[in-house]
Amino acid sequence: MEKFTGYPRPHGRVGTRNYLAVIPTVFCANEVAAGIGKKIKSAKPLLHHQGCAQLKPDVDRVTRTLIGLGTNPNVGAVLLVGLGCESVSVEEVYKGIKAAGQKVEQIVIQSLGGMTKAIRQGVKVAEKLARDLSRIKPRPFPATRLVMGIKCGSSDASSGLVSNPSVGAASDLLLSRGGSVIFGETTEFLGAEQLLARRSLTGEVAVRIFEIVERMENRIISVGVDMRGSQPTPGNIQGGITTIEEKSLGAICKSGSMPISGVLEYGETLPRKGLFILDSPGREAEIMTGLAAAGANVIVFSTGGGAPQGYPIVPVIKIAGNPEKCLMMKEHIDIDASGVLFGQETIEGVAQKIYAELLRVGSGKPVKAEKLGYDQTVEIYTTGPVI
Repeated sequence: MEKFTGYPRPHGRVGTRNYLAVIPTVFCANEVAAGIGKKIKSAKPLLHHQGCAQLKPDVDRVTRTLIGLGTNPNVGAVLLVGLGCESVSVEEVYKGIKAAGQKVEQIVIQSLGGMTKAIRQGVKVAEKLARDLSRIKPRPFPATRLVMGIKCGSSDASSGLVSNPSVGAASDLLLSRGGSVIFGETTEFLGAEQLLARRSLTGEVAVRIFEIVERMENRIISVGVDMRGSQPTPGNIQGGITTIEEKSLGAICKSGSMPISGVLEYGETLPRKGLFILDSPGREAEIMTGLAAAGANVIVFSTGGGAPQGYPIVPVIKIAGNPEKCLMMKEHIDIDASGVLFGQETIEGVAQKIYAELLRVGSGKPVKAEKLGYDQTVEIYTTGPVI
């Protein structure tokens, strides 16, 4: 059995990184969280733009998502930063993270008397958490403890021909060894949802797949506009993709061929091992936040045009099959799969490369986005109006 070197967490979870997450419960606390994060080497501030003046379904979703981020396997400790008057309850998030066995502390800006005092107190608390974190030593774990999130972005014709099928074959490899995989982008199931439903483990799962696609379609219709022009994106069209159905057929290849175990709502965490769909949009920041909250400890990102985004607490491995973009955007691409187009490599061979890279990155090898610091953006997917 192949192994990687990771960090033990409560309830059998394993991290590929060992971070202190500094999480604001509301956007009003971002500057304080950032100020604390600058002072602590192992800290990762997760700055977002939600948390207040939202309807209850979105407040609940943000709360779930923040708890999921705080309990991601790559996080060994959490400092919550609340303002004191926001809709999302810092206490509820604190209790949710603590219930998962995670080490967590909290500060509230208004109770401490403002930014300066809050940063001073936050740094003091964070320093203690960071010291405790440094005592956690990595050790070998089987590949079964890897949870791979999958995303594709800046897609072009090469995505559906090369990088997405290669990622799908790597997903099959990990699942066949007892690991777990999460994929999403519901907007990119449209026109191909029946193919995913056929792979459902149960009829119930198939019904859920059709439900989330219909819900997404109805959301678009309710706005009173056509989806064309937004999906496929101008970059997709420039890269040779002509319709959403065509994009969907290429996009779902990245999920491989294994049976689908279930469908997760955004903000939910992985309930057990297997292959799961996450109901989520296609935009990078929102889906990667959803994958991280669901429990992914590594993300594989297939890109045609060279999307550069990483994620603060989860390493993101970039795979591309467009030879021009692999050359032009090489500082962002971890695995060049363009040899498939020239008959120099096979999909199966690239899949083996991806799987081997999963083990190396899982053991601490930095990805390109980590080296560049192109991994700071966090957004939470919400559906209702801001009020």
